[in-house]
Amino acid sequence: MKVEDIMAREVISLDKDDELESALEIIKKGYTKIPVLDEGKFVGLVTDGEIAEKLGSIRTRNVLLSKLHVSSVMVKDVPTVSPNLPVEDILKTVGLPGPTMLPVIYNKKLVGVVTKADLLPYVKSTAPVEWIMTNNAKCVAEDDRIIHARRMMVEGDIQRLPVHREGKLVGIISESEIALALALFKKTVPVTHQAARIKELVVGDFMRKDVISAPIGMPIKWAAELMLKQGVGCLPVVDPAGKIVGILSRTDVVRTIGNEPKGPAVQEPASTKRKEHGNWQISQRRPQRR
Repeated sequence: MKVEDIMAREVISLDKDDELESALEIIKKGYTKIPVLDEGKFVGLVTDGEIAEKLGSIRTRNVLLSKLHVSSVMVKDVPTVSPNLPVEDILKTVGLPGPTMLPVIYNKKLVGVVTKADLLPYVKSTAPVEWIMTNNAKCVAEDDRIIHARRMMVEGDIQRLPVHREGKLVGIISESEIALALALFKKTVPVTHQAARIKELVVGDFMRKDVISAPIGMPIKWAAELMLKQGVGCLPVVDPAGKIVGILSRTDVVRTIGNEPKGPAVQEPASTKRKEHGNWQISQRRPQRR
């Protein structure tokens, strides 16, 4: 199987001279990484994480949002792939440092992109999610400050944090929500008041409350299908009482392709339906977050 067999061909892109607010409008639609072009040629990526970093930086504290452009937050020197590259070669790089979107270039033109979301349909492991999840997941509380959550993401090299209330899952906050929160803050709060008022931004006001989770015991392939249908990049793993016990990322599940975790696998009931897996409901698909 080659990259051209799995890549997304309809790609939303930006010009490097576009205003940063154009990127933010795309992020609102669920996209976390956006290719950037210059005279039709691929030159970099804009990510929600880079935007959050830029807007939260002291160096841009006195800069109006309207004065920032895509080129100011663009990641350059991004690895690209050919449509003819075997997918197996991409799997070898999953989890390594660097952008998680791979632009596909043919004849010097952007013809598609590949993300870990495109690999989710090939996850076949029936092992339970707790075998590969990250235990003791880093979490934040509703009343934690946005700048604290952002600092945890940077220091832990993570993109999303479950939000808890007395240990129970009540939401999730990602780099996208933080980028949008900081953008709104810069747009609505006078520059002279921003240094003092940024501490007023708290997680509970910007987190996603309709969080999708996975119960202990869910087979990995069902978790992959849930991620794909709901368009999420991770699943907090909860016990029957709703307490957070871990977190499962796309990276975790994609790594099982061709690398089945060892141990007794979960038996899939013969009566399983594609949209209803026992007690685990998979509802109508959301726009996929890339």
